[in-house]
Amino acid sequence: MTSAGAPARPHSDSGLVRARRDFRAWRRTRPFWAGLLVLLAAAPIIYFPYFNLSLGALSVAMSTTAGAGSLAIGLTLVVLGGLLWFQPVIRFFAGCVAVFLGVLALPISNFGGFVFGTLFAATGGLLALAWGPVDPSDDTEEPSGRAGE
Repeated sequence: MTSAGAPARPHSDSGLVRARRDFRAWRRTRPFWAGLLVLLAAAPIIYFPYFNLSLGALSVAMSTTAGAGSLAIGLTLVVLGGLLWFQPVIRFFAGCVAVFLGVLALPISNFGGFVFGTLFAATGGLLALAWGPVDPSDDTEEPSGRAGE
């Protein structure tokens, strides 16, 4: 049997394709990458002050007296990352606080999670400050992928 004689069926999207398209539409309405970087910044800031490394009989403890401060900074960054995703209206406030906490983590939390946490928090905060909502009328793409020709 050839496909020439088969009735034409409308293209139906699978659940995975539909979920990916819905996620892309959701992601474009908020500072997604800023929130992700702020969330990732919390991991090294929280982890390294409580880190213990055992090499045979030698034990290296990275814990400092600022463990509670590191935990407070890290948990606040987790909350700010979630707020950037689910409340994009407060992106300016969350971006400013994320940059401030990233810089504050330098002296408090083992050089800001060995600088990784500080860089992620500052980059995510600055992305949140720079993000702006997209006008839906400007969201048209040409099929060839090249706009403006």
